[in-house]
Amino acid sequence: MKLTLLGGLCPDGVTCPAIFATDEDTMIVQGRHCSAETLGQLRLGADEYAVEIPAEVLREAVARCSTNPT
Repeated sequence: MKLTLLGGLCPDGVTCPAIFATDEDTMIVQGRHCSAETLGQLRLGADEYAVEIPAEVLREAVARCSTNPT
């Protein structure tokens, strides 16, 4: 699977919240694990997990997708 960075906040590009587009027409979200309290408010499937990212990362990814749609 090929990943293309769409938005992220950290200069080293490794240990930071980010959103990636894949060559399989999906998105990968990298972020911090949500708290147990937050997870308890979600209806997650057995194979799903939630992560938290700053809103700025999503805004950057949306802007990039708007200017360069895949």
